This record gives sequence, structure tokens and C-alpha cells, in this order.
Amino acid sequence: MQLYALGLNHHTAPLSIRERVAFRPERLDEALHDLTRASAVREAAILSTCNRTEMYFATEQPQAAADWLARFHTLSLEEIAPYLYTHPQRDAIRHVFRVASGLDSMVLGEPQILGQVKEAARRAEEAGTLGTLLHKLFQNTFAVAKEVRSTTAIGANIVSMAAAAVHLTERIFERVADQHVLFIGAGEMIELCAAHFAGAQPRSMTVANRTEARAQGVAERFGAQTLRLDLIGEMLPRFDVVISCTAAPLPIVGLGMVERAVKVRRHRPMVMVDLAVPRDIEPEIGALDDVFLYTVDDLAQVVDAGLESRQQAVLEAEGIIDERVDGFIHWMQARDAVPTIRALRQHAEALRQAELERALRQLGRGEDPRAVLDALSHGLANKLVHGPTRFLNHSEGAQQAEAARVVRQIFNLSADD
Repeated sequence: MQLYALGLNHHTAPLSIRERVAFRPERLDEALHDLTRASAVREAAILSTCNRTEMYFATEQPQAAADWLARFHTLSLEEIAPYLYTHPQRDAIRHVFRVASGLDSMVLGEPQILGQVKEAARRAEEAGTLGTLLHKLFQNTFAVAKEVRSTTAIGANIVSMAAAAVHLTERIFERVADQHVLFIGAGEMIELCAAHFAGAQPRSMTVANRTEARAQGVAERFGAQTLRLDLIGEMLPRFDVVISCTAAPLPIVGLGMVERAVKVRRHRPMVMVDLAVPRDIEPEIGALDDVFLYTVDDLAQVVDAGLESRQQAVLEAEGIIDERVDGFIHWMQARDAVPTIRALRQHAEALRQAELERALRQLGRGEDPRAVLDALSHGLANKLVHGPTRFLNHSEGAQQAEAARVVRQIFNLSADD
């Protein structure tokens, strides 16, 4: 059984493609069960974020996963094939280690991805699709990410997606402290954004969410107000900055809604940051003169001045990852050898039992113990070397030299023996 990673991300696919293959949280269990039942995939976990959709799985037929991905999202494989990558075995292990360590993120070293990988593993475990191989892979993944973050400077002066949202806002407004900010959603990304904006002390912060209790929880942590989701259109003109990140399948903020808001605001500028995949804010809004709309792809432009200084940390992190990949490959190879080792030991034990029983019978007949022990040792030795000797005698040509090398290596024989 081979390990694979298959998917697409911000490096290989535009947002318009990524949002079509994103997995909504409420359908993730269904997807995991369908993947492992309807295809040749044995174990599976799915990571779906605003920047990537990836599947980590064990199978002998990797093409089955690509076919399933297209079918599940009601797409033709031809539509997404140009954007997909497939990493086999070693490359798959290295890829997931790099993803969890923040080396494959839009913003280098961002810490949120590790929590997202952990959530993907947890959901797969709860769904029953996380077998021994993937369980061990994720254990190693989390250990590698922790080592990278604790022993290198990859996280120094980190620019997270949330910090990037503040940075984009500061490009338009000289002082965030003078602005009114609306957050749509109440998930982890919104909490991170609220924390970063709270540090800039805006004039007010408001949280709108489908579940009012969750909105209240986020609002209380940051001294914000709450707003019913159905009142966004009516209240939108009051906000200078809108940050949205929900799991809604359709846009929440439409073009007409924003056009009305801009008119009421007498064309004072608005900053809108859409961190959702699929998008929460209709893309046509970006064409309005007084609205500055940013998507997750725009955040790729926001890399702080410390990026160059972190290149040494990247080299150190890559070195750690390469070493840990070798360790995991060794574990897999040792795991594959276990049935052979078990069979070899059982064979040796059967030979030992047979010779022991013969010796006991001889001793029971009163034969000389020394002669019995000598016969026992000779019989056991002859049976143990019978297989290798037969292997050597039946080898011919170039195979004979290789057979001799293998036997010498197994029995630790020198050239002079």
C-alpha cells in the first residue's frame, strides 16, 4: 500500500478553481466515507482551506482519487486536471511535513495551517478513515512542525493571513483607529483577524454570524458588538472595513447591496477582504470605484521585509524535514518487512521444536547425552543453512554473484570465510 498526496493550492490554481473543489465542513464526513467506499482508497484524510484542497491517502491506484474528486464536486476531470498535483510516497511525506511547517503557505511560516492539518486528521479519525499508516504519518507531521517552529526562526516576525488583512487596510486608510470594522463569520480566521485589528484599536468592531451565540462569544473576547446576519445589507453603510470568512456555499455580500452602501456613504472608500473559499463577496464588487476588494490571492503580495532574513531558517527547516522523511520511510520499510520477519522466526522455531523433540526421544531411550546434543546441533545447523545453500546452488550467471553477495551479507561473512 502506497502513500499519496493529491490536490491543488494557491501555487497551482486560481481562486475560481479552488472554490469549486473546496469541501464544506458539514460535508467532510460524507466525503471521507464516500472516498474510501466508492474507490480503491483504503485510508484518507482531507485538508480543505482557503488556499488549498488536498487529500492524503493510501492506495495502489492513485488515479482513483483524482476521478473521485472530480465526481464528488460534479466536475469533469479535464476541468481540474491541469491544476492538480500528485505526490507519491516519499514526495507525499515531504509535502505534508512542509505544509504543516508553514513552508508551503501563501505567507511563509504562518502558524494557522498546523491547526488546520490537525483538524483534518481529527475529522478523518472520527470518520474512521484514518488507518495505521496515516495515523503514524500525522503523528510524525505534528512532531516535525513543532521541531521546525521551535528550532528555527521560520516563525520570526510572522506575517499571518490575519496580519496581512490589517496591512491591506492600512494601504487605504492612514489610521485603522478611525475606522469601523465588520467581521462576517465567527470561525478561527475571523478570531485571528479580530485579534490583529483589536491591536490597531479601531473606532468600533462588530461581528455578524449565522449563529448568534458564536458571534457573541467572539465579540465578548474583543469588546465588539454583534449584528444579525440578515441586517448586514441595511447596516453596511456604517462600516469602513469588512472582513468576511464563512463556510456559506453562496456569496453573502452582493453587488447591489454594496452599491447602495457606497451611495449612502457619499462615496467614502470601503475596504473589503474576502478570506472565504467559496467567496463570500461577489467578485464584481471589486470593479466599483470606491471599494477596495481583496481576496486570499491578493494576500500573496503581502510579505514583510523579514522574508529574506528568513531564508536561512527555510534551509534549516528543509534539512530537518528531509531527515525526518528518511526516518518515516525507514519505518514504512521496516513495517513492510514485519510479515517476512515473523514467517522467518516461525520457520526457525518449527525447526527447533522438531530437533528438540527428536533429541528428547533419544534421551528417553537412554542414548548418550553427548551424542544426542551433538546430533541436535548438527541437525539444526543443517536445516538452517539448507535454504541459503539451495538458493546458491540454483542460481546461475549474474544471479549467482548476486545470490552470493546476499548470503554473505545476511550471515555477515567476510571475503576470506
